[in-house]
Amino acid sequence: MAEEASTHVLDQIIVNAQVLTMDPRQEFVEKGFVAIRRGVIMQVGEMQELSPEVKAHEIHDGTGCLVMPGLINAHIHAAMTIFRGLADDLPLMTWLNNYIFPIEKRLTKEWVTWGTMLACCEMIRSGTTGFGDMYLFAREVAEVVETSGLRALIGEVLYDFPSPNYGPPEAGLVYTEELLKEWQGHPLISVAVEPHALYTCSPSLLEKTKALAEHYKAPLKIHVSETVSEVEDIQSRYGATPIGHLHRLGLLDNRLIACHCVVLSPEDLALMGRAGVRVVHNPESNMKLGSGIAPLPELLALNIPLGLGTDGCASNNNLDMFEEMDSAARLHKVARLDPTVVSAREVLNMATMGGAEVLGFSRVGMLSPGMEADLILIDLEAPHLVPLYHPVSQVVYAANGSDVRDVMVRGRWLMKDRKLLTLDVEVVMERVRAIGEDILQYLLSPWKKSEQTGKDKPIFGPSSDH
Repeated sequence: MAEEASTHVLDQIIVNAQVLTMDPRQEFVEKGFVAIRRGVIMQVGEMQELSPEVKAHEIHDGTGCLVMPGLINAHIHAAMTIFRGLADDLPLMTWLNNYIFPIEKRLTKEWVTWGTMLACCEMIRSGTTGFGDMYLFAREVAEVVETSGLRALIGEVLYDFPSPNYGPPEAGLVYTEELLKEWQGHPLISVAVEPHALYTCSPSLLEKTKALAEHYKAPLKIHVSETVSEVEDIQSRYGATPIGHLHRLGLLDNRLIACHCVVLSPEDLALMGRAGVRVVHNPESNMKLGSGIAPLPELLALNIPLGLGTDGCASNNNLDMFEEMDSAARLHKVARLDPTVVSAREVLNMATMGGAEVLGFSRVGMLSPGMEADLILIDLEAPHLVPLYHPVSQVVYAANGSDVRDVMVRGRWLMKDRKLLTLDVEVVMERVRAIGEDILQYLLSPWKKSEQTGKDKPIFGPSSDH
């Protein structure tokens, strides 16, 4: 049991705030405080319960604010902020094969560093305190995350074709193992084994990733059943659905984090429920790419661990988890013509405790004694947040990322009074603008008359090695 707040001098006390704890024993405090020492929450309660003898190095006034757990973006490709708006209004496979994969061949450490830094700025400013990344140059990603102060599960995407980072496919597993060793035991950063998808990874590669994940007791994260065409392709290749294929290969267990899971059969759902697979729902990306609507009510009914994610900025365009929660709650209501399915409470749980469970973050997602102090303060002094009847509904249906005033991770302020404290957002934006100019020049340069045909030659087309 956590020590009482009065036992020691505290590091911080947040006072005079409304507190949404997400703790079923004491979900909401009308006028309360949160006491923190060494990054851990010591006490949460009503202001009248706070002894005048309690001392703290900092007393943070939360008047007019709602304190709640920080949001967890369970599936993103952080550095893809540099591709924001690059290839919109396209189906998934066209988007991937004709745009994303070709330009990623030119990806550099510098691009990933600054793109990830921009993502961290965006996430901090919109109330995200932890995330699950899935991209390239993961060592650089981890270093940026450490500087930012955020919490993250990171990993290097593995394919059957060469990577701009590690080179030939066999080197990807070596690179991932090095990451697992380097970041083992870090308080904020952990590593997953991350094969990209069934259509880009052979059964042999998938089995090797499974063995590596098991050896290091690490999560294994993959895109699964995102579109009808993907399911048809895997069924044609292997005689099974993507979920059935994973089951045959022995990858379907509680170590697996399955992202998207849009196209699932009743048999798939039953297999996932029995295996304890963890799932990340990405409604806005799935909508924008026309991939479909995941069977979230059925997944909820099976008590499958569920997180919520924005996906990358190339397929969603922002990393605002408040928008993602709102979309998740509304989408399934209109899809089922039932206003009671997928409640605000269920969605907020996916974005807090659920995301923590999916990514393997222990002691976060709830404000209660003994939990680590990953929290945000939402400024309620805004017309769209008045009046406040039901805090959970207000957060999901009315609040947005710009309402976040302060952000803390493990007792460290990352943003106070809307000012970032760990990253220089102006410098970061300037560098990413320059990268955007480089990408634009690269895009425009091949649109020249072909000497052979006299026709315009597009920059992108299906790539033979993808």
